[in-house]
Amino acid sequence: MTLVVAGSLLAGCSTQGADGGSSRRTGSPAHTASPEAAAPPSGGSSATPAFTPDADLVPRTSKDGQDLVDSVVFTPGDWGRGFVAQNPAASTPGTWAVLDDNCRWEREKLPRGVLASLSRYSRLPAGAGKGAVRVTAAATAHSFALGADEQLSTTLEEVLRCPEQRPRADERITGLNSLGTPFGSREQDYADDSVLESGQYLGKGGKAQPYLWMVARLGTVVAAVSVTGGQGHTPEELQKLGSTALGQMLGRVQQRLKGK
Repeated sequence: MTLVVAGSLLAGCSTQGADGGSSRRTGSPAHTASPEAAAPPSGGSSATPAFTPDADLVPRTSKDGQDLVDSVVFTPGDWGRGFVAQNPAASTPGTWAVLDDNCRWEREKLPRGVLASLSRYSRLPAGAGKGAVRVTAAATAHSFALGADEQLSTTLEEVLRCPEQRPRADERITGLNSLGTPFGSREQDYADDSVLESGQYLGKGGKAQPYLWMVARLGTVVAAVSVTGGQGHTPEELQKLGSTALGQMLGRVQQRLKGK
């Protein structure tokens, strides 16, 4: 699956918004880039879906939802050579990340209508004159497409409400911008909806680093990746890493839900 990431966001031309941290639930230059993964949703359901799953294969129970997200979400080895698990390596089962009134990310019990949610955290250690890269892969299975669509809408609204967010006590995401792109637009043809966010990550005592958050919905499933790059990694390199991962995860969703 090939995804096209809209370039205006990273150039700072889009609406300013907020990005989630490495535990979120679940940008690019002025020209349009074409990595292998797509940019996230606009929050509105498209009249024609990007993919029509086999109704008999769509998860209806928490177990089915958990099986799906387990198979979709990238492990460290899926990201490429040299990637290892962070600590913690994955989110707490039965929870998802929620942005509170103080723009801090907290994990809460899954609400009704959400079957399962999983985030896995990986990193590429510093080396060869380059800083470390931290990545997150996440997927959420909803009972209905409307719930998944609302998750995308909320993602856009959170950026406007919290242009600066705190994924953890000693971390900040600042200067957030957000761009929503529905299926059928010139920019994307890989998901029912997609949202792309970019900003700067600030860790304890560290320098600002580029931060990307890419989210996409196929039916009742929302997939997402985040990428935080250290010194020496170009924006294009980080964008390709994230978009390729998201594209492959969406491909896994289709493989699990397509009929024979």
